[in-house]
Amino acid sequence: MDLIRLKNVRKQYKTGVTAIHDMSLSIEKGDFVFVIGSTGCGKSTLVKMLYREEKPSSGKIIVGGIDVAKLRNSKVYKIRRKIGVVFQDYKLLSKSTVYENVAFALEVLGQPKSEIYSKVIKALELVGLKNKANNYPHQLSGGEQQRVAIARAIVNGPKLLICDEPTGNLDPKTSMEIMDVLESVNEMGTTIIMVTHDIDIVSQMNKRTILLDSGRILKDYAKGTYKNESIKNTK
Repeated sequence: MDLIRLKNVRKQYKTGVTAIHDMSLSIEKGDFVFVIGSTGCGKSTLVKMLYREEKPSSGKIIVGGIDVAKLRNSKVYKIRRKIGVVFQDYKLLSKSTVYENVAFALEVLGQPKSEIYSKVIKALELVGLKNKANNYPHQLSGGEQQRVAIARAIVNGPKLLICDEPTGNLDPKTSMEIMDVLESVNEMGTTIIMVTHDIDIVSQMNKRTILLDSGRILKDYAKGTYKNESIKNTK
């Protein structure tokens, strides 16, 4: 069953640049999908439209049964509650502990403290950081900070996790450790869409892979069929 469906989606910025051209795409519940391509191909624009950071100029974007394209700004929270987002630069609160960083995602939703505690500990266990709950971000490695960011993104049990270059600042070994964490999240039923320029990771993971070029889907590789192809200017 589709969790995400795009139909004839086009995105043109006020500058006149068209980032996405007439794109149609479907992603099933529980999928793990990589989105790759050179700089400027539309990767980030695509995922930003999924969590309504950007609105399409035309076309339909259905996420979890909600037409994101038609969603009023005052109702964006309805889709955001179903989606977790992980960024390249972690975006942690520097003066808050690991526990407080993850708990914050639930506090803004008004959840009771008793529920928050159990959910935060469960999320930290999943990413292997329960023993670092009282540490501050500056006391963690880059990989550990990204694990905190993942825990924060999944603590509310989102149906969809969007990862925008989550390993971009990490070394190869740490990157694969992060991928192991994401694999575990996916195995629990969360759909994952990950934008990346790291072709080695894509080759090793053997997931469905969508290759964009100039705002269009150039190739859509089924799970296990992607071959390490040279993509110019991937960074």
